[in-house]
Amino acid sequence: MIQQRGNLDWLLKELADGVPGIHQIVVLSADGLRIARHGGDPDAADRVAAACAGLQSLAGAVAAEMPDSDGRMRMVIIEIDGGYFYMMEAGPNAYLAVLSDVVAEAGLMSNRMRDLVVRIGDHLTSPPRRTGQTV
Repeated sequence: MIQQRGNLDWLLKELADGVPGIHQIVVLSADGLRIARHGGDPDAADRVAAACAGLQSLAGAVAAEMPDSDGRMRMVIIEIDGGYFYMMEAGPNAYLAVLSDVVAEAGLMSNRMRDLVVRIGDHLTSPPRRTGQTV
């Protein structure tokens, strides 16, 4: 069960308003379920969230191969035709993903995303899912 304290919409809108070129922002659980979104349609946000689950797993596996790394993915940036995809850890078992056009400046985007992640931490937890077992 995803537990969300407060409404993240205003925080995501603040990021979108502060960085020109953002098309969609998605907060997701580590297993690829959408927690919150801004921009785009809900179905697209669900597809982005599902894809991010595999991407964060892959990035973590690569990070584990880096000497002196703790094996955790900090940020993934992918350049695509017409824009960029950014993803970073947003809290325990949660991630922040952003799709932007080429107007968005990468340094500004990563700084604003990091600022938002600090703020999201106060509003979001996504504990690991259980298989019907009681604790």
